[in-house]
Amino acid sequence: MSEIKITGTIKLINETQTFESGFKKREFVVTTKEQYPQDLKIELIKDKCDKLDSFGEGQEVEVSINLRGNEYNGKYYVNLQGWKIDVIQAAKQTQVANTAQSNNDIF
Repeated sequence: MSEIKITGTIKLINETQTFESGFKKREFVVTTKEQYPQDLKIELIKDKCDKLDSFGEGQEVEVSINLRGNEYNGKYYVNLQGWKIDVIQAAKQTQVANTAQSNNDIF
């Protein structure tokens, strides 16, 4: 499956949930920026849960996800499982800084 990225603003960050088995997951919601914005719940699991500690509600982010599906008692479910999250504004600033540096190298 090809890489899927979701771009939007963090609307909600939940606390980490720990289950009796030791499994951990943390959910957050990203609101997309399109004609009809969507609120998408994304989950991080295991050691990825701590990635959200450096993010806050209202930040624009790009999240790389995997689609996960399963069947339970005859019903089918789909989860968006995140594995990478980046702040969009920082990426743009880095690009601008790199372009400026490259231009300075020419002269």
